[in-house]
Amino acid sequence: MQDKTTEIFRNAPVPKAVITNVIPSIISMIMVLVYNLADTFFIGQTKNAYMVAAVSVATPAFLLFMAVGMLFGIGGTSLISRMLGQGEEERAKRISSFCFWTGAVVGVISMILIFIYARKICWRIGASKDTIDYATQYLQIVAFAIPFLIVSNSFSNIIRSEGRAKTAMTGMIIGNLINVILDPVMILGLGWNVAGAAIATVIGNVFSTVFYLCHLLSRRTMLSVSPRYYQAGNGILTGVFAIGIPASLNSVLMSISNIIINSEMNKFGDMAVAGLGVAMKVNMIVVMLLIGIGTGIQPLLGYCFGAGNRKRYMAVLRFSCMLAFITSLIMTVICYCGAGPLVRLMLKEPAAFEYGMAFSRIYILSGPILGQLFVFINAIQSTGAALPSLILSISRQGLLYLPILRFFNRHFNTARMLAAAQPVTDYLATLLAVILFFVVCSKYFPKNLRSEEF
Repeated sequence: MQDKTTEIFRNAPVPKAVITNVIPSIISMIMVLVYNLADTFFIGQTKNAYMVAAVSVATPAFLLFMAVGMLFGIGGTSLISRMLGQGEEERAKRISSFCFWTGAVVGVISMILIFIYARKICWRIGASKDTIDYATQYLQIVAFAIPFLIVSNSFSNIIRSEGRAKTAMTGMIIGNLINVILDPVMILGLGWNVAGAAIATVIGNVFSTVFYLCHLLSRRTMLSVSPRYYQAGNGILTGVFAIGIPASLNSVLMSISNIIINSEMNKFGDMAVAGLGVAMKVNMIVVMLLIGIGTGIQPLLGYCFGAGNRKRYMAVLRFSCMLAFITSLIMTVICYCGAGPLVRLMLKEPAAFEYGMAFSRIYILSGPILGQLFVFINAIQSTGAALPSLILSISRQGLLYLPILRFFNRHFNTARMLAAAQPVTDYLATLLAVILFFVVCSKYFPKNLRSEEF
């Protein structure tokens, strides 16, 4: 097993090493994107914009638990890849077992709480009297997916840390493909509407989790979910949480910021909320591809850092930045020009379409720099630099976004300017990420570390 990891992470030419890890990660993100678009598309075919708005309102609450999966997934990946770089396979097994069992327990507790308090939660996060019943129904059903969501999101990342990018991709594809296939059957064919979308989500996450478990229980892996390897002490909990909490905080704050902007947008009507939800989906076409590049290179960077190979680390980073920039430009042009047809697929109501079209073109303005943002975020996380990761995570959707959103709301108070807060924030966050990376390089990865040829 170690030979495979060494060949990809340590010995393969940099372009090949990056592409080998990035392509499966991008395909995984594309499947997540297809799943997100499919839910909205098929619900949109009911020609009930209130259902679209309801799912837009309920989704941020569900995404909070994707953030828990990210906590264990990104934190575990960063620590495991560094341990493998140092040759500590036994410790890698203990880390993966810790991530599995702790994530599963958190998921079960969360499932129970969300099911009980779903209606109150939906009121708090921006549901109106016209959308509350749909939103509550959706959230109560998807609550059953939470334990599986946390485990599948965790191990879609962690499995990449051992050089199994294709296996991680396959699990993601299986779950999302099942979801996409079931969506039209349950939403339109059986007429279950938002309940059908929620049930498809549950089933898809169950299948992903089962696939990853089959891999983790096989002899093909260096990792383990065996309870006998479970250990929280000896620096494992703190090592996972040091990077996992900042990574998950970004998702938590993203969900909170979505809840806040949905609440603010609600004063412009349910059609504005529906348009915003669809615009976010369109923007995800660019975002998911670029996240795929960032997350794809993190295990590779983490291995190089753990091995003390600064020269290879920087070569991987340079190539990844170039790849991300080219991809950013191409996808920005495609999504800006194609915003109209994409929005029309999901929104038929004229007022909602007008909002969706305007918001989509505003959101995509940050496309050209998003690739660099996600590359530098993952580069910082790969070093285990907890404080810079924390600063960046609470800045993009918190310390930067929320004050900008508040300022735009107070001084402009228009739906379009509320949407413009996001691209403005993204440019500032990218600048901050670059600055923090150079701080990390000088402090956590000094130049006197050995430098190997590649």
